[in-house]
This record gives sequence, C-alpha cells and structure tokens, in this order.
Amino acid sequence: MRKRIAVIDRNKCHPQECGNYLCAKLCPVNRTGADCIFPGDDTKARIDELLCTGCSICPGRCVFGAIEIINLPEQLNKDPVHRYGQNLFELYSLPSPLFGQVTGILGKNGIGKSTALKIMASVLKPNLGKWDKEVDFKDVINYFKGSETQKFLTKLHKEEITLSYKPQQVDLIPKQFSGTVKELLTKVDQTGKIDEIAKELQLTQFLDTDISKVSGGELQRVAIAASVLKDANLFLFDEPSSYLDIKQRINMSQFIRSLSNNDTATLVIEHDLIILDYMTDLLNIMYGHENVYGIVSGVKSSREGINAFLDGYLREENVRFRPNPIKFMKTQDAEEGLPVHLISWPKLSKTLGNFTLTANPGTLKRNEVIGILGENGIGKTSFVKLLAGVMELDEGEIEHDIKVAYKPQYLDTESDLTVAEFLKDAISKYDRQLIQPLNLEKLYGQKLSELSGGQLQRVAIANCLSKDADLILLDEPSAYLDVEQRLLISKIISQVAMERDITIMVVDHDLMFIDYVCTKLLVFSGVPAKEGVVQGPFSMEDGMNMFLEELGITLRRDINSHRPRINKQNSVKDREQRGSNKWYYG
Repeated sequence: MRKRIAVIDRNKCHPQECGNYLCAKLCPVNRTGADCIFPGDDTKARIDELLCTGCSICPGRCVFGAIEIINLPEQLNKDPVHRYGQNLFELYSLPSPLFGQVTGILGKNGIGKSTALKIMASVLKPNLGKWDKEVDFKDVINYFKGSETQKFLTKLHKEEITLSYKPQQVDLIPKQFSGTVKELLTKVDQTGKIDEIAKELQLTQFLDTDISKVSGGELQRVAIAASVLKDANLFLFDEPSSYLDIKQRINMSQFIRSLSNNDTATLVIEHDLIILDYMTDLLNIMYGHENVYGIVSGVKSSREGINAFLDGYLREENVRFRPNPIKFMKTQDAEEGLPVHLISWPKLSKTLGNFTLTANPGTLKRNEVIGILGENGIGKTSFVKLLAGVMELDEGEIEHDIKVAYKPQYLDTESDLTVAEFLKDAISKYDRQLIQPLNLEKLYGQKLSELSGGQLQRVAIANCLSKDADLILLDEPSAYLDVEQRLLISKIISQVAMERDITIMVVDHDLMFIDYVCTKLLVFSGVPAKEGVVQGPFSMEDGMNMFLEELGITLRRDINSHRPRINKQNSVKDREQRGSNKWYYG
C-alpha cells in the first residue's frame, strides 16, 4: 500500500527554466533507468509515487520550490476520498453533519476544508483517488460503510437532504449577478421570508442598492441571506464572518444558531475561534500538510475540539499534528510597555461628507501594541490614516516628528512585482525575524498578482513590519489568515515591538487576535456612517469592559487553555459577570 504522496505545484514548476527537468536529472531512481520523474502532458513534471523512494533530493533542489514529498501517517491505510489529479492534493474522510446541531470545521488554510464542503454540497464529485476514471456512487457509499457519513451520502443521493451552500468567495457574486440586492434575493427565495431575513441580517437599508455597489460586509450578509432563503435542511457556510465587524459577527452567529432544529443540520468553516466556539455545538478538526493532503478528525464538542486544536494533539486518534501547543496568557501576565513617550494628540476632528470623526486627547508610549476596536463605518481606518499623515485634519494637530509605516486594509492585487522584489528590504534585514517565520521563501518567484488572499496578507505584513518606523499601523492583518497564521502573526508583532522598541497599532475584528497580541486598547463608539468617537488608550481590562458592555456580551477564559470564550446569554457566569460589571474575564 502506498505510504507516500508527491505533490507538484503546477504554477511553480518551470522545467525549461531549471535546466530541462533538473529534478529528473538528480533523481536516483531515474539514474538507474526507470521513469520516476517524467514530463506530463502539460510539460510539467510528474512523479510516480510507487517508484519514489522518498529520498527528498528533488524537493530540496527544485529552484522554484514546486515539489513536496510527504510520508503519510500509518493510520491512512485506505485510498483518499478525493484527489484532484496526479501529484495533486488529496483529501481523506469528510465532516459529520448532525441534525439539530451546528457543527464547525477547524483547520489551517490549504488543508481541504472547502474541498470537503464542496463534496458535501454535491459541487464536487468524490473520485476515491481515481482521478482518471469514473467512480460509481456505490463505491463511494462502500468507502464510508458503517459510518454516519454513509447515512448522510445515501440520504443526499435519494434527495432526502436538500442543501444550501454559501461559498467562501462572496466577492465573486457581483461578477455572476447584476441587479439590486432585493432582485438577487427574490431570484433565489423559496421560503417567502425575504423581509424577515433582511431585518435579522440588517439588510433593509440597502435592499434597493445595486449588488455591485455594496461593501464586503454587506455582500457577506447578502450571501448568508441568499443561502437561508432556499428551502433546505442542510446549510453549509464557508467563512461567514469575513468582512464583518465584531457586532455583525455576534449577530450572524446568533442567526446561524437559530437555524438549528431537529430537521436541520448546519456546517460552518470559520477561523475566528471566539465566533466558532460561540455558534457551534460540535467540531471536526482538519489536519495534514498544507496543499498536500488533509484528514478530518472524529467529531468532538466545540470546547474540547478547540482546546485539542490549540494543544496540537488528538487524544482519541493519538495524533500530534503540531509540535508545540498554542498557549494564552492571563491579562495580568502581559508585560507593560516602557514609559517612554512616542506621540500625543489633542482633541481632533475630521469631517468626511456626512461622517464626523472626533478623537479625545490621547498618548502612545513606546514598546506597546495598541488594539483598535469598533464597528465598520465608525472611523477606525480614517483615524489610522490621520496618524499616518495620509489624511489631513480639520481641527487639532498630531506630532509628526516620528516615522510611520502603514499597511492598508485593502491590498494591491494587480502588481507585477515578484515577492522577492517587493520584500527586498525585509529579506536583507529581517530574514530570521519575518521571512522565515512567515514561510515566505517559497513565494519569492511569484508575482503579487498571483498570490492568494492569505499569501498576500503575509507578504504585506512582512513588508510593513520591515520599515524603519517608530509607529507601525496594521489595518485588519488577520483577514484571509487561518487560526495558526493569526496567532503566529500575533507573536511576530509582539516581538517586533519589543525588540525594536517601537509601537504597533492593530485594527481588527477578531477579538481573540486582539486579546492575544495587544497590551492597550483604543475604543471607537458612535453611529456607523454618521459619527465616530475615539477614546483611550485604555488598559486591556478597562477597554474590553467598555467595548463588551456596548456589544452586550461577556467574556471568560477557558479553564484549560485560557483562551477567551463568550458566555451563553443568561447563563450563570453571564449573569454573575454582568452583576459585578466585569464584562471581560470576571
């Protein structure tokens, strides 16, 4: 039985530019006269996994980093559920949707989460690893014989299950549909509940807006609404919190939970751990090797599943999929910034059309990581631009005798620069601090326009953190990143602030990310698109208490992992914390 998988990234493989199949010339098996590595029909290299000895010469010598050869875990003693083609990604097993429950899927990017959802949504037909043959449905059923997945697929085949799928890339909707939001929802509506759903997801104000004119957060809520307006009993949501602010994430979570009943099952892929924990009952962890293979764990309770993910160890399967656990500090354990003044501002104001931003006086010190919390449309990005000197003030003045670096919320996806050219300074100055931890070496030869959202985000963060600056401003650095990448970025941000004695400000909607990385908070209040008020910086406890009270939720720390968790509304802990006015870790 094959215990080895070879994957070749076709976009990175350039045989004519490496000396005409350098990998084949170096392969010990090829040098004996066999064809272990050979040209495919598209001229890209192919590897015969049965002949491959796993010597690891070709992955190490491929100048484009296109080859991965991985020894599979011993427990994988059967064929995959699906493989995209020869030397391409393969998926083992599927998640377990249960009626009456919301089941989450947690894992890093490139591990097959979206592939699994596409199979369950009948968008992708599983081939059991036989990519060059037609696979009969009976073979698929036999593959899962005796499992809950077999029952699910049988019901799906008999059309006893009707499903609705919200894809990850909601930004493609305007390219596939033209017309107003209401016209789109009317086209897909099978329940007659447009007004009710629009009210719950706060779409009413822009129902008559053309779909091409709505923001990313509005588009996400439209996509969720379109999914639930279908007459379905299985709902699949791929990253429903993307583009949403924290208030909208809480509302979206409560809405998705409300879909659950004995006749309905819900599956959710989500990277915001606080939101995933809040909206789900059960959890499947996905692990494996990025862009090579993915495995779905057995189902666990959400709390146990998230803690197992952070620990990197699945006790029931006896599998360690990460060498080190991810640990959270208690708030009081966080180090204070050095009491050295960096920048101050008096009372500030800026008017942008019908929107007015006001900032109360504030001061930043060196060696701090400042979180910025607030709803969308409340002026967070505008305030960052004012500090960066990108935008001029109407009233007040900010000291500008410091150097400022700024990573914007929306990244340039059109550039023809290669990653190596774009990161020239970062590579020469901070290879160990930024390039190696963010695993950017493999991207050097790719153009910025060819990168995925997560890859581009890591490159943009590395570029900004490499600048010679006293104050670094990062606008939504967690967007497009998986859980492990978010926590890795958090550590890097903290290390950069401490080692270079600088201050970093972070605008983000992932409360766990903010909790993990920040030492102080700026809190934005007001009315979106009308007025915003900046207060702080506060200590984490004071700032979070103010923000969470406005949100109407309380946070506690998990006893084992110390990660932040939202209390169930009106639970004993929730009532206790509200009563003592401790909304944050009471």
